[in-house]
Amino acid sequence: MLDKIALILVIIGGLNWGSIGLFGFDIVAWIFGGQLTAGSRIVFVVVAISALWCLRFLFRDDEEPVHNA
Repeated sequence: MLDKIALILVIIGGLNWGSIGLFGFDIVAWIFGGQLTAGSRIVFVVVAISALWCLRFLFRDDEEPVHNA
């Protein structure tokens, strides 16, 4: 479950970066009222931690069984 949450947060971060690159528009900053507000900074940090968590997917054995719970 934690893997899915981390992946969702990384996707949200990627979409936000895409929005910045394509349109110069930071969705997270817009929602929270600026890039340096506490809300925006918390979201940025949580997305970064999720990205670090997802790094382990690169080193996972492809033959590892999937646990559906």
